[in-house]
This record gives sequence, structure tokens and C-alpha cells, in this order.
Amino acid sequence: MIKIGVLGAGGRMGQAIIAEVAQTADSWIAGGVERAGHPLCGSVIGDGLVVCANAAPVAHKADVLIDFTSPAALEEHLRAAMDGNAAILVGTTGLEPAHHAAIDAAARSIAVLQAANTSLAVSLLALLVERAAAALDSEWDIEIAEMHHRHKLDAPSGTALLLGDAAARGRGGSLQNLRLPPHDGGSALRKPGGIGFASLRGGTVAGEHQVIFAGEGERILLAHSAEGRDIFARGAVRAARWLARQPAGRYSMADMMRSSAGPAAL
Repeated sequence: MIKIGVLGAGGRMGQAIIAEVAQTADSWIAGGVERAGHPLCGSVIGDGLVVCANAAPVAHKADVLIDFTSPAALEEHLRAAMDGNAAILVGTTGLEPAHHAAIDAAARSIAVLQAANTSLAVSLLALLVERAAAALDSEWDIEIAEMHHRHKLDAPSGTALLLGDAAARGRGGSLQNLRLPPHDGGSALRKPGGIGFASLRGGTVAGEHQVIFAGEGERILLAHSAEGRDIFARGAVRAARWLARQPAGRYSMADMMRSSAGPAAL
């Protein structure tokens, strides 16, 4: 039995994860956490569990925590996971270098999986993007376009950056060096081999991502459309169950998929 603690239990993703755990064999909710003052604090979820504002007690009861909250809460949640010796899946986006450094430090004592997107299909898409970028030379321009609902704050999305990282790896470089500035109609020509981004916000779009490889007279389009948040909850719970059995270290969704399918399959 895998015991899962849900951080951000009152959010849309938190609610979707709680529902997914309820449908998953050999898994149950170890507890839920929300920020102090949230309407869900003090309410009962699962098997008589009360949602609290402190992650530490939940971490001591859980095998693994799933965190879809905010960057500001990440370090506290990592400390709670280390204190409770629980693995933690970090699905929060908009992370800065300091957050990644904190994840690296935590991964020396517990298992941490950080994912900008927990969809299994997006994880496969990233692997395909990396292979395509490796197969095509720098004469093929790479553009990544994404659209999300009107309330999403970070842009480009964490998933778009994940796909950009995959493309950069395929080209043998880093996204930091290959990322292009926004196209603003200036006179500067497009840098050969660079990776561009375009972000759109509006409506209730759960997530649309396209990776365009544009060559002379032809294009390759790799894309993913999210039709609801259930796909992210399903992938997160599957990854959390896998993570709970791993030794200390930093992991990705690709690590989980390779482990599950075998290296030759991916």
C-alpha cells in the first residue's frame, strides 16, 4: 500500500489527484495540506483525514508527497519531506534557479521527482522532440508554441520549457544558450540553431503545445493537446507510486517511463 500526501489539496490539481488516488488500487491518501486560511482547512477528506496547514505531520505518515502548489511554498515542503523521510513529486511550475538548487540539496537524502508536466504523453513527446532535434541540423528552425487558460501566470509554460530543454539536448547544447528572445518585429535575423517560444493565454484551455521544426520547403509538427486535468493527475499518481520505491536522488518523468518500459523501448 502506497500512502500519498497531497500538498495543495484544495486546488484543482489537488482535487483531481485525490480523486485519482481513490480509484487506484493499493494507494490511499495519507493526508492533505492547504495554506492557512484556505476554506478547505479543517475539512475531512479520504478516510476521516483532516486537511491541515502544516506539511510536516502529513510527511511523517506518507510514503510520498505530491506538490502542486506555489514556488514560495517549495522549500518548506522539501524540508517537511526530508524530516518525514518521504519522497516528493514536485509538479509546481515557475521555479527559479534557487528552487532547483533546493531540490538538488533535498535529493541527496530523499527521492525527488520534479516535472513541469506529469502527462505520460507529454513525457513521450519530450523524448521524440529530443530525437528529432538530434536528427535534424541547425538549418531546421525550432519554434515552440503553447496556449493555456487565462489564469496561468508563467510564460512560457513549464511544459514549453521542458520541450525546449529536450530540443536543446538533441542539439548538444543548453536551452540557456540556444533560447531566442521574443520575436518583436525587430530587424535582427533569426539565430541559426536557436529555439523560439510563443505563448498564448485565453479561455479555459487546459494546455496546448506544438513543437515546429521548420526547414526549407517543409515542416515537422509534434504536438500535444490536454483535454482535462485528469491526465496530469493520472500521470502524477503513477509517478508518485514509482518514486516511493526509489532510493534518494533527483528523477524525471522520463526516468520513470524508461524504468517502466525498459531503455530499449524509449
